[in-house]
Amino acid sequence: MKKVEQEYIQLKTMLAGMCQVTTSMLQDATTALVTRDSALADSVIARDDEVDALDTSIDEHCLKMLALYEPKAIDLRFVVAALRIIVDLERVGDHCTKIAKEVKKLNQSPPVKPYIDLPKMVDAATVMIQDVITAYFNKDIETAIEIIRRDDIIDQLDERITQELLGYMNTDPGNTRSIISLMFITRSIERIADYATNIAEIIYFMATGEIIKHRSPDRPGSV
Repeated sequence: MKKVEQEYIQLKTMLAGMCQVTTSMLQDATTALVTRDSALADSVIARDDEVDALDTSIDEHCLKMLALYEPKAIDLRFVVAALRIIVDLERVGDHCTKIAKEVKKLNQSPPVKPYIDLPKMVDAATVMIQDVITAYFNKDIETAIEIIRRDDIIDQLDERITQELLGYMNTDPGNTRSIISLMFITRSIERIADYATNIAEIIYFMATGEIIKHRSPDRPGSV
């Protein structure tokens, strides 16, 4: 196996590891909320350092690949895409940390409501991140487009949960602080799904050389 091929394998391995850490943080932060486990929330917060370390390592690895091998065309876009993807994954880790901190606050008070839609929202966002990284590895445009469409499901859940929480705020103003924390968590999950969508748009560009941000990928040239 050529050295450059080994470098691409290492890049994919590190990116898969960063994806695994961030998605586990999201799942564990949600479990900490549902089970009121503040120790688990603390472990999520601690893992942010691991995400930051992976971000730095992948950044350095990509820059080394660009300098040593001077990749062209799609190979160049593959490496440049990785540099952009790790920015979004690092932001996912930041949001998971913020969610865990809100969970610790929520665990100090009685629960506002049963958590039904919120775990569904987290599961959908988690799968989006996992699938979009796999799509990157496979240069899979079809899956990237499908992931962009999936963001609508997250937006619908965000709207439904927010409206429900506003209803609770009107009927139970004593729990306003906890309700605001839940709104913050819901919005953070929505932002995490947005990062998965960003990555899907990066994949489309990587595979085609065409920018689709701010327009539908189904109709090239449309806005």
